[in-house]
Amino acid sequence: MTDVSTETTIGERRAIPVGVIVAGLVLCVIGLGVATYLTIQHFNSSLSLSCPNTGRINCEKVTTSQYSHAAGIPVAVLGVVYFVVALALMTPQAWRSPAPWVRLARFGWLGVGLLMVLYLVWAEFFGVSAICLWCTSVHVITFLLFVLVAFTEAWVAPTAEVP
Repeated sequence: MTDVSTETTIGERRAIPVGVIVAGLVLCVIGLGVATYLTIQHFNSSLSLSCPNTGRINCEKVTTSQYSHAAGIPVAVLGVVYFVVALALMTPQAWRSPAPWVRLARFGWLGVGLLMVLYLVWAEFFGVSAICLWCTSVHVITFLLFVLVAFTEAWVAPTAEVP
C-alpha cells in the first residue's frame, strides 16, 4: 500500500509516495557501496578494479589520472561523503519534514552532485580519453537521484487555486 494522497486542499503539499523514499534510499546505498569500493581501491594499490584496463574502457587510467582528485581530495572520498549526506537527506524523516530548508538542501546537494558528474564525464571523455565503468555507475545513480527528487518535488508542490 502506498502513502499517496490524490486529494489535497489549496496550498497543501501532497504526501511523498513510499516508492520514492525506497527508490532514493536504494540508490543512495548502491552509490555509497560503489564509492566505498572505489575509495578502498584508491588507498590500497594491491587491489585491482574489476574493470578492463586497456582501450577506451580503462578504470585504472581514470582513477589514477590528474582528474581523480579535487582540491587534493580523492574524488572517490568525495563520493562517499556525497552519498552519506544524500542518504541522510533521503530518509523518510527528511522527506516528511515540513522545514523548507530540508527540501532546499536535498535539491541543492543533488544539484551539486550532478554538476560534479558533468565535470567528471567531461574529464573522462576529453581529459583522460577513457571511461571507468564503476565511475559511470556512480554518475548514473547521481543523475537518477536528481531526476527522482526534481520530479517528486514538482509533483508534491502545494496546489494552487486556478482562477
